[in-house]
Amino acid sequence: MLATRTRRWKSVALATAAVLAGLTVPALTATPAAATTTAYDSTYYKNAVGKTGTSLKSSLHTIISANVTKISYSAVWNALKVTDQDPNNSSNVLLLYSGVSRSKSLNGGDVGDWNREHTWAKSHGDFGEAIGPGTDLHHLRACDVQVNSTRGNLDFDNGGSTVTNGGGSLVDSNSFEPRDADKGDVARMILYMAVRYEGDDGWPNLEPNDSVGNGSNPYMGRLSVLKAWNDEDPPSAFEEKRNQVIYDTYQHNRNPFIDHPEWVEAIW
Repeated sequence: MLATRTRRWKSVALATAAVLAGLTVPALTATPAAATTTAYDSTYYKNAVGKTGTSLKSSLHTIISANVTKISYSAVWNALKVTDQDPNNSSNVLLLYSGVSRSKSLNGGDVGDWNREHTWAKSHGDFGEAIGPGTDLHHLRACDVQVNSTRGNLDFDNGGSTVTNGGGSLVDSNSFEPRDADKGDVARMILYMAVRYEGDDGWPNLEPNDSVGNGSNPYMGRLSVLKAWNDEDPPSAFEEKRNQVIYDTYQHNRNPFIDHPEWVEAIW
């Protein structure tokens, strides 16, 4: 059962008339996510509530790293069939970036299949598919094979050319922009990884930065864009349910930025 929650989101006014007139509209700054409350605030998050900055990040790291159950990379296949199940078709999974609903049985590496996308590219820190960051369900998503290949290990940023069958996603030489409906999801997955893996467990210290082209360094960008995406695309019912399933059934930890998206601004 999903946690009881209350959220108030402030709307962002759009310059509609200017758009219709064909004028160039200045980039809009998204309104920061409003404060939320969840049923976990007095239990799971009790040592984090009320904190900000490095103190909040440290507290959340301790919370989401404690008593975590880890799974193998091969086990991720079946886990994604549950975590990413299409709420309108239990035989399918919903694919990241494209939004396509595809049969659970079509997992693999061929054209038309879906595979396991590491939202935090596994080469950024060179953790590969090892148990730990390489198998963490909070950043692994079902994704079309070709769209996944197009994203590759690119950082995230705005702009680019249309991705074939990408649902409106864009790509250029050094960055990938997901479709609007997945932008907040991507931001919260990336920032979860930055809090979960702090270099104290044998894995690299993963951190967001405001760059693209990070290569094999343990960084992902662009932070300023990820923060805007977090505000522009609040957690959906699909994202919240996914967080709950991972907590209840698999890893027994949560992505705090799905429960409290305002903590993104509180830390960064």
